[in-house]
Amino acid sequence: MTFPLPAAGRRRLLSHSLKFGALALALSAAWAQPAAAQAYPSKPIKLIAPFAAGGAADTVARILTPKLTELLGQPIIIENRAGASGAIGSAFVAAAPADGYTLLMNLGPPHQTVQFFTKGVKYDPVKDFTAISHVATAPQTLVVPASSPIKTVADFVAAAKASPKGLSYATSGAGTSQHLAGLLLASSQKLSLTHVGYRGGAPALTDVVGAQIDSGLLVLSNTLPYIQSGKLRALGVVESHRSKSAPTIPTLAEGGLTGFSVPDTWVGLMGPAGLPAPIVQRINAEVQKVLKTPEVRAQLQQAGYDAVESTPEEFSKLLADSTQVYKSIVEKAGIKPE
Repeated sequence: MTFPLPAAGRRRLLSHSLKFGALALALSAAWAQPAAAQAYPSKPIKLIAPFAAGGAADTVARILTPKLTELLGQPIIIENRAGASGAIGSAFVAAAPADGYTLLMNLGPPHQTVQFFTKGVKYDPVKDFTAISHVATAPQTLVVPASSPIKTVADFVAAAKASPKGLSYATSGAGTSQHLAGLLLASSQKLSLTHVGYRGGAPALTDVVGAQIDSGLLVLSNTLPYIQSGKLRALGVVESHRSKSAPTIPTLAEGGLTGFSVPDTWVGLMGPAGLPAPIVQRINAEVQKVLKTPEVRAQLQQAGYDAVESTPEEFSKLLADSTQVYKSIVEKAGIKPE
């Protein structure tokens, strides 16, 4: 025989049920995040390189992914979506679901600077992405043909000031760190320099080696073989420190341009904005393990890149800070997006 509960008892029972239900929901939510992190990844990951095969982002991605695949336990498929100084691939990732299955191996600049040169860029280079890890730096060099009478940084400055037309310098394109280094060099030293932007580093390098251009501001990984063979002369690297890949090449500041430097040209791993913190931490932790392996560090160095270990927070700060530096350079040069 059953006895109906009085109204007050039913209310107490309902109140207890609701409290237990809320507690269960809270515990479920608390357990869900770690469980999601442990389950990630459960399917292949697409890694976008927004430049052509053989470029810095693509090269670093291909050095990292074999070991990163082992640690994550899922295939990492590299997809090159080149064009518009990286904007096409970057826009694709910015619009992708923030689930960790579409990532971006990018290069900065031009990741931060394409907006200063090109109208219609539909993403913010900082706000629309989640910084995961700075992976490597790609040092840049000021070089001249072996046949050039310019032997030192002082010679370069003197020649640029003495020539009625100044000197020309080749880069891999507008908005690159090379282009910005040239703008800063011209403004800080009051030099007449003419930028000759190419569609990539290879054709620019060919014309500098062939002495069709007075000089080149080009990535060290491309120029180093020609420097070593005597076909190019390195005047210095544009960053504030020497490269581990070529420690005998001084900085331009050491060559006489006291205080001159531009931010490191970074290669880094990113995701869409809003990527869950447990996924960011998982990927970052595995990337740090990969970067500690001697063979990966050796491969990066052999290719002309310096390995960099970082936290997501450190990489995020680099993105924000360097964007402001580049913005200042562009504004001083009076450049407007076209």
